[in-house]
Amino acid sequence: MKNFSDASFSPELIALMTEALDAAVAALPEPVSSTHVTLLAEAVLRTAKTGERDPVAMQRLALLELQIMPRV
Repeated sequence: MKNFSDASFSPELIALMTEALDAAVAALPEPVSSTHVTLLAEAVLRTAKTGERDPVAMQRLALLELQIMPRV
């Protein structure tokens, strides 16, 4: 996971980020790889760090980021 050591989130925001991540993971077809979960989590963290507070927006942005990410 990328370094987010300089980030600080309130308990309320952490709950919203958890909601967004859980919804994003649930939207993926089974089986969901740990790599995909990590990438989604990083996207949610990045989005929240920029000021987003809507869990639906965080979920959508994380899924979009995963979709456009180059496949290796």
